Amino acid sequence: MENIENTGNTLRTGTEIIKVSARSMPKLTAGAIAAVIREGGKAEVQAVGAGAANQGIKAVAIARTYMQAEDVDLICRPMFTQIQIEEEEKTAIAMLVEKL
Repeated sequence: MENIENTGNTLRTGTEIIKVSARSMPKLTAGAIAAVIREGGKAEVQAVGAGAANQGIKAVAIARTYMQAEDVDLICRPMFTQIQIEEEEKTAIAMLVEKL
């Protein structure tokens, strides 16, 4: 999956971190989100910058349409978080996606 990094890190039990960039493909990211939800987990989509946040929120919306076919609705709770990029701390938008 190009430009999608599912680090496998968990902040909380069952939460998978998916990092997106401005070049991430929303449909691929949405597939990763849907896969995590289908496995019974939660996805935390992390984005640094406006372009990345845009791609991330598009991916969440697409994932919601993917899951509607299975009668599952999703909610998204946005928040700020601090992440490390090349030994530098950055503020990211984190979108916690889970079943409603």
